[in-house]
Amino acid sequence: MSNQDSPAGTGPDINVTGLSYKFQDGSLGLRDISLELPGGSRTLLIGANGAGKTTLLRLLSGKRLAPAQTIRIAGVDPFSAGLEGVTYLGLEWVLNPIVRTDIAVPILLDSVGGSYYPDRRDELVRILDIDLRWRMHAVSDGERRRVQLAMGLIRPWDILLLDEITVDLDLLSRSNFLGWLRGETERRGATIVYATHILDNLVGWPTHLVHMHLGRVKEWGAMAKYDAETDSYNRSGNSRLGELVLKWLKEDLAERGPRNRLGTGEDKTYESLEGLGGYGQETKDDGKE
Repeated sequence: MSNQDSPAGTGPDINVTGLSYKFQDGSLGLRDISLELPGGSRTLLIGANGAGKTTLLRLLSGKRLAPAQTIRIAGVDPFSAGLEGVTYLGLEWVLNPIVRTDIAVPILLDSVGGSYYPDRRDELVRILDIDLRWRMHAVSDGERRRVQLAMGLIRPWDILLLDEITVDLDLLSRSNFLGWLRGETERRGATIVYATHILDNLVGWPTHLVHMHLGRVKEWGAMAKYDAETDSYNRSGNSRLGELVLKWLKEDLAERGPRNRLGTGEDKTYESLEGLGGYGQETKDDGKE
């Protein structure tokens, strides 16, 4: 699946049909999800902690096995077809211990393809304001996160799945980064799904919204449906986009009630039978039922 030279709007689309997913202990994680996200789109995945956003992104990336015929990326199953062209940057990626060792930035960048894609490497170094003299054990979390982003994005991708990985960036770095991502969708037709709770710099950025709650999609559609493409501040300090998301989350909380009354599998997002943080522990049988 390669789309490096495709113009905007002709990139790989994402289609999800009737997707339900059970965790290894049998608890239900996702419930009958259906979505159609066009190529070249930039989708914000919105929902409270435990809504199922990470589980959905990991299924879309092929890191967990989805039931047959429920997920198609550019017409193919990402699990069976492999991950070429699909990049997923989530919690287990940013916790990689190598980025906290005494190692130089150029060595890290070259280890993930920097020498093969020098133009993209140099562009990301500039956009993310990375100092090539940094030693990774001696930088701040925000500086370390910039290097991690560059590492994850040097190789060209067609589908980018982001799970709240810009939290450590300052306002300017995040703004520049989001602008670069917009350019990737407009120049190459690449497709992005971005789960985040931080709405700074996002007014006018997404083309689509997906609202998740307790493992299901409550609603989704193009931004025009929500009339939130332009900014308008009020006494709350939020943009219209922020006000819409805040309204959704308040409604979700009222519907859900206290977490200790749930009794659902939504707290299992990061678990496996091996314990907390069980990334990479899934087997070929995980989620079939």
